[in-house]
Amino acid sequence: MDIIDGKWKVSILWALGEGTRRFGVLRRQLPGVTEKVLAAQLRELEADGIVHREEYDEVPPRVEYSLTGIGIQLNEALAPLGLWGEKHVLGGERAPH
Repeated sequence: MDIIDGKWKVSILWALGEGTRRFGVLRRQLPGVTEKVLAAQLRELEADGIVHREEYDEVPPRVEYSLTGIGIQLNEALAPLGLWGEKHVLGGERAPH
């Protein structure tokens, strides 16, 4: 649970589940996240072995993020939770008390 602790980590994982993304693309896909927070969350996910950061020696510099094998497995494990959220939160149904 510590690995996905943080307001934006699960959203980052789902965005990267769609494929490799540059920082700016991730930021646009996650409205409301600040650059500072996104960078910090990506660093934590990278340190945990969930996200791979690829830096290219170009001008301007280009950095791409993708899921590692473990990150892909984590996304697969979180998929049922996403389906539950779609049904009970986004779909308007309420979970029984």
